[in-house]
Amino acid sequence: MGNREDLLAGAKRCLYDKGYARTTIRDITAAAGGVSMAAIGYHFGSKEALLNQALAQASEEWGRQLGEALAAAPLGPGATAAERFEVAWNHITGSFAEHQRLWTATFDVIGQLPHVPSLREQLAAGLTEARLGLAQVLGGLDPDADPDTAWAVGGFYQALLTGVMAQYLIDPDRAPTGRDLARGLQHIANGS
Repeated sequence: MGNREDLLAGAKRCLYDKGYARTTIRDITAAAGGVSMAAIGYHFGSKEALLNQALAQASEEWGRQLGEALAAAPLGPGATAAERFEVAWNHITGSFAEHQRLWTATFDVIGQLPHVPSLREQLAAGLTEARLGLAQVLGGLDPDADPDTAWAVGGFYQALLTGVMAQYLIDPDRAPTGRDLARGLQHIANGS
């Protein structure tokens, strides 16, 4: 790996171990195997830009893994929408334990928004991408073919993901499962 990749890997480790606000440039360079501090400025411009890129990369990796897991989900062609929803959310909630440090770092970053204004712009851009990706992966929608529906469905999934993630971080033993979410959604949809 080169300095840029080493810095990204080190920044990811620091995000997971120390969080966004508590990570220093020295922490990152040490975690990157002694890469010089000047390399951060050269490759990323600032510590914050590096941390932002590291978080974006970690989120993209999780998204790819989730997409692969959902594509391999054992559902027959006759599966109902409720069954597909439940299986998808079981995969998502199942991934929380493996990626808990990513979600902790994500909420740490959200807490920094008032202190790092440039972070809001980057997260907003990433949120747009995530929203449309969720509409495609979970909703089976083509964002180019029906952008308004993809935006609405992706927003629903993003809100659900963030809320379930928060519940998992607070109380993993009682966080909702895919079955809980499917039952709740069916109840709401039926108006009962």
